[in-house]
Amino acid sequence: QVQLVESGGGLVQPGGSLRLSCAASGSIVSVSAMGWYRQAPGKERELVTVITRADDANPTTDIADSVKGRFTISRDTAKNTVYLQMNSQKPEDTAGYFCYAKVAERGNWPSTVNCWGQGTQVAVSS
Repeated sequence: QVQLVESGGGLVQPGGSLRLSCAASGSIVSVSAMGWYRQAPGKERELVTVITRADDANPTTDIADSVKGRFTISRDTAKNTVYLQMNSQKPEDTAGYFCYAKVAERGNWPSTVNCWGQGTQVAVSS
C-alpha cells in the first residue's frame, strides 16, 4: 500500500506565504504524477498544480490559472516528495489541500493507482 503524508498547513494573513509538503511511502515502483488539489467548503475538489510525467526526464506541470504566478510546485524525486510554495495568498485560497499521486505499486506494475492524502487545512484570514 501507498501512503501520502501532508504537512505545513495553517493560518496565514492575506499576502503571506505557506509551504506544504507531501511524502509518498510504501510499495512504490514509480510515481508518474504528483501534486495538489484543494477543496473549499461547499465546493468541488479542484486542481491546484500537478507534476505529470514525473518519472520522465522532462516532466510537465499543470497549474490552475487562479494560482499561476503565486504558487510553485517542486519535487524531490529521490524522496518521492513534492512541495507547494504558496505566496501572495488570498482569502479565496482557504481550503483543504490534498496531495495526489499516481503510483505504480510493486506486484501491479505497470498498472497505476490514484492515491490521496488525508488533507491539510489552509486558512487565509486577517
